[in-house]
This record gives sequence, C-alpha cells and structure tokens, in this order.
Amino acid sequence: MKLHPPLRIAAPSLFGLLCLATGGALADAPSLIVVEDRGGVSALPYYQSLNLRPRQDQPLAPSLAVPHPSQQRFSETDMLPVRSGRLSPGEEPRRVIQAPGLRPMFLIGDDDRSRQWLRERAAILGELNAVGLVVNVASADALATLRGLAPGLTLSPVSGDDLAERLGLRHYPVLVTATGIEQ
Repeated sequence: MKLHPPLRIAAPSLFGLLCLATGGALADAPSLIVVEDRGGVSALPYYQSLNLRPRQDQPLAPSLAVPHPSQQRFSETDMLPVRSGRLSPGEEPRRVIQAPGLRPMFLIGDDDRSRQWLRERAAILGELNAVGLVVNVASADALATLRGLAPGLTLSPVSGDDLAERLGLRHYPVLVTATGIEQ
C-alpha cells in the first residue's frame, strides 16, 4: 500500500501517539481474571468482587407477589365428571404398536360395554398389573361401582383425549400394552 508523502511521515507519529495514549490507560486497569466454568463452581465471588451498585437511571425491578398455595385439599371427586370427547364405547381394531417400557393400561368408561369388559378381564388385568383410566364417568358413585367390579385394580378418572390422539384410538374399552392395542 502506497501512502501519500505527507502521510508517510505522519503515520508513524500517529501510531506512536496512539500506543502511548492507550498504553497508559491499560497499565492502570486491573489485571483480568480468566474464569472457566466446568459446571460446579459458582461465579458469585467474581460478581461480588466487582462491587456493582444499581444504576441510578434505572429503577429497581418491582417485587413480585408470590401466590401461596391453597390450603384446601382436593379429592378425586373434584376431578369429576370426566368427559373424553375423542372417545366413545365401541369396537376398536386390534393392532401392533412398539412402545418399549410402556406399562400396561386400559381405558374404560361408565357404560354397559365397559362394565362387562372389566368383569370378564379383571383377572388378566390384575396379572398384567395394568392401570385403569376411566375416561368417561359422571360421578363418584359411578366410579365406585366400576371399582367394585374389579377390586385390586387401580382405576383413575382421567381424560383420554390426548392419549386417544397419540395412539389413534376412537373407542373403548381397550387394553394398551408395550406391544399392542386390543379389546
């Protein structure tokens, strides 16, 4: 690169002045501390050593009121009624799925078909240690009646809409295992 003759003379002088000006400022600055976070050492001491104060031109963040959890206890009855809009009693085709590790579960409702299905399969469901999801039930009495048909099995009232969408289900009663869906 060719410099104009007057700049050729001035350039070294300007560079020298720049080095002198910044060199003095850098010499007065405290030495830098190199920090490496390997996941377990708090950086708090480094921030504390900076002795930072809040900026005057920015107000402090307002304090947020944290709601306290309700002392009221909720029961299973508070979850009722349960309605699953995507599921209804009916025939569900048997099919194979691949869901390794999935605990056996069954979906039923409070209807004649589900009650009959539960009576016929209670022993098998118990052997499988299957968990029952009652996807359509109106009252605590109806849920208690279903539980009476299969003592020893866990029956929980829960909406089955999400599960129905994920597994492509339209009807119950149905048994879902790690390897298949069947009635």
